[in-house]
Formats: sequence, C-alpha cells, structure tokens
Amino acid sequence: MPTVAEIMDREPVSTSPDASIQDVIDLLQTNDLPGVPVVDETKKVVGIITDSDLVISNEDSDFHLPHYVNIMGGIVFLESTKHWEERAKKAFAATAADMMTADPITVTPDEPAEHAGRLISEKKHNRLPVVDDEGRLVGVVTRVDVLAALTGA
Repeated sequence: MPTVAEIMDREPVSTSPDASIQDVIDLLQTNDLPGVPVVDETKKVVGIITDSDLVISNEDSDFHLPHYVNIMGGIVFLESTKHWEERAKKAFAATAADMMTADPITVTPDEPAEHAGRLISEKKHNRLPVVDDEGRLVGVVTRVDVLAALTGA
C-alpha cells in the first residue's frame, strides 16, 4: 500500500491569507485547480479555498437576517445567527482569510494512501493538504492521485 508521500504533488500551489479574492480566482484558473491551501508566512496551513467557496448556491442566495422579534426596543433572534454570519462573511469577502475554510482536514506524508482516500470520500473533498509535523504544507493529495494508487494505474 503506497503512502501519501508516494502519490502527492510535492510542489503544491498555495495562497496567503491576505491575497485578494480576485488573486485567488486567477490562481485557480491559471493552474486549472478546484482548490488551493491557504498558508501563513511559515507555510503553515491555516485554511483552504475551493471553487465551491467562491459560488453562492441557490440555497444561499436567499440571504436574509435570521428570524427575530422586537421586544421593548430590543431585538431577540429566534434562531442562531452563526450560519448567517458565516454566509455574510463569505458573501462580502475581500481576502482569502475571509473566504477560506479554516483548519482544513489534512494528512501527513507517512499515512497510507487508503486513509487519505477514505477522508476524501467521507468528507466529500477533492483534495487534501499534506502537512509535516509542524503543520507546514509539503504537498497536496487529490482524489485522482488516490484512485490511481489504489487501482495501480
């Protein structure tokens, strides 16, 4: 059984948290990528942006405040505002940090490719950042990489 190190891309494209959304879009288009890890100045993975983060789906297009009641001049929300706040942050994102999913699922180079494949399948991701013991980006492993390794292609 191959390890992640044997199948990963060792020169992954990444972006910084302060990159503009347009820069991220250009990076994805230029490199024909569905997603990109976000790394800090020490190459530590702090997030990931995928093409689905850049699209407001139909279910998200109905962008309204959570239901609330006004009691004696005060607003009381009848539902959690957390989901709304996350959607608002992404809808008005200016930087990669605003748009990214923080603390993404990662794997290490010494893990079996099968484990990476299981994570990709269970979490419905197309790619996972590969990190060292310090959390620094050392590669990216994709669904295609895992399928090729497991089928011997």
